[in-house]
Amino acid sequence: MDKKEVIELAIDFIANSADNRIKVDSQAPPELVGKRIYDAPIFGFCEARDEVFAILKQPKVIGCHFRKPHEWLPTAQTVISFFLPYSEAVKASNREQKIWPSWGWLVGRVEGHILLQALLLELQMRLKKAGYATIIPTMDKKFFSITEPIEEHCGEPLAFTSNWSERHIAYLCGLGTFGLSKGLITEKGIAGRFGSLVTELQLEPNQRPYQSYNAYCTQCGACVKQCPVNGISIEKGKDHQRCSIFLDKTAQKFAPRYGCGKCQVKVPCESGIPARNQ
Repeated sequence: MDKKEVIELAIDFIANSADNRIKVDSQAPPELVGKRIYDAPIFGFCEARDEVFAILKQPKVIGCHFRKPHEWLPTAQTVISFFLPYSEAVKASNREQKIWPSWGWLVGRVEGHILLQALLLELQMRLKKAGYATIIPTMDKKFFSITEPIEEHCGEPLAFTSNWSERHIAYLCGLGTFGLSKGLITEKGIAGRFGSLVTELQLEPNQRPYQSYNAYCTQCGACVKQCPVNGISIEKGKDHQRCSIFLDKTAQKFAPRYGCGKCQVKVPCESGIPARNQ
């Protein structure tokens, strides 16, 4: 297998999956039924032994609990990262009101995540069938993600963190850089979802076309104005606690779905890199 085959497998899977359409039983408004959840994915690749992964173990980045690729798969050669951009229908639906997420966005967040996991499993299966051991860190039993503060781990208090971060992995794989909202701005924008795999298959790494972690963000403040709970500021970035509390409220209001995404729509980076940085 090569990079082209991996990418084409994913594009074909998303294009032809019946689960990439908003369904009647989702209770979405009629105008959204049948619309795509995701557009075609974009991919980034990174060498599993790249020394940059050590940076993520620093306390001010992720922390000592972050697991490098070889801690997931000792024989790892490549980290594969992809971004699934939300369709225009999903993004447009979420621009309509200031506070609550749209039904299209809720479906994209929940049913869309299920589809993302299905794509990960499909790629893992194909890679294993080709003879390459492959791990999906976020679906592995060793993965953890926490929101509430817990006891210190190797001297560091843990809160709003995980031991494998899709956004940081995507950054290292050359897919994009961080915005004020802590989302990652890619060539297809910030509105969407990330996934990644660690594999024995050796693939040529992408070049990172940026020098700093926030190179694509213009600091325009549009996401600051979009946040319904004033959880983002130009001075301090994102307030994870405020964001988490509001997400809990959406989970109560829209159960079994939840989400927000207001900082990812009606912003210059919604569907691409802001013009100043292109």
